[in-house]
Amino acid sequence: MQSEHILFVSKSAGDASTRYRGLQYYPFFYKIGYTTEHVTVSGGIKAFLNTLVLAYKADVVIVIRRTFPFFLTWLLRRVSKKLIFDMDDAIFCRSDGSVSKTRLNRFMCMAKASDHIFAGNQFLAEKALNFNNAVTIVPTSLKVQKYNVTVEPSNEYVDLVWIGSRSTSKYLLDILPELEALAKKYTNLRLKIIADFDLPSAKLPIVAIPWSEENEVNELLNSDIGVAPMRVNDWTRGKCALKVLQYMAARLPVVSSDVGVNGEAVDEGKTGLLVDSTKEWQTAISRLIDEKSYRVELGNGGFEKVSRDYDINVIFKRIQTVMESL
Repeated sequence: MQSEHILFVSKSAGDASTRYRGLQYYPFFYKIGYTTEHVTVSGGIKAFLNTLVLAYKADVVIVIRRTFPFFLTWLLRRVSKKLIFDMDDAIFCRSDGSVSKTRLNRFMCMAKASDHIFAGNQFLAEKALNFNNAVTIVPTSLKVQKYNVTVEPSNEYVDLVWIGSRSTSKYLLDILPELEALAKKYTNLRLKIIADFDLPSAKLPIVAIPWSEENEVNELLNSDIGVAPMRVNDWTRGKCALKVLQYMAARLPVVSSDVGVNGEAVDEGKTGLLVDSTKEWQTAISRLIDEKSYRVELGNGGFEKVSRDYDINVIFKRIQTVMESL
């Protein structure tokens, strides 16, 4: 029997959403009878026309985190046999959480045109349900087994770690004064940044690690405490807690702002500590520095939770159910 073909459409193959919500599922789709392909839709009208040609040939088109003007959405709907919209961000508003009529209208058009919507969390699902009843919550997942590696911890330093990108560095900068204050008390404290930037003017030791898919797991495993600061707005409520899940998979205790999915993924006192104000960061991190056994306890709890609720094998079953229904 001939395999059905899935076309993934996204901004780029290297984008985190594409990797975690598309490309990593290729072997799983293959096992249930699908072939897979990815196309980058960025690059003007020529790129979009190429996407339309490939979409016409596919059995299912999955658009990851992209929306288009009304006419282009209409064209994509016309050539697609089955169209799925996958969203792991609040793409209906600006990155500061403020309202954008243009983004909201594009989101509405895409949602209405789709046969099904994969929403990364409950907040996104509720927004999508305003325009389409066929919505399934599909959290971002991890290959947890990849993180299940024993490493020898360093006793020389206590490494806080933050993984992200320049575009989200503002959240880390929000708590930098608190981390600098902690470094005055704990002389062995360092901040590891796995990203595409450095903080050379910071008043604490910084270990800047250029992000790569090959080194991210090892660098997380060789850290002590994962930090995930966030601001409170609709944009952050749409986030799907990827860095928190990565910390938990690496058996790191998590200190996170109590916002959106971060607050759901972290079980207070069991997998990490949740903070509501800037000052609470010092208290939470100080406790984890002082109590190594507590760090281990929370880290093990986090690993158990991410294995149970966010592992790729668990989450793909939701996707498979939708694909079979289509």
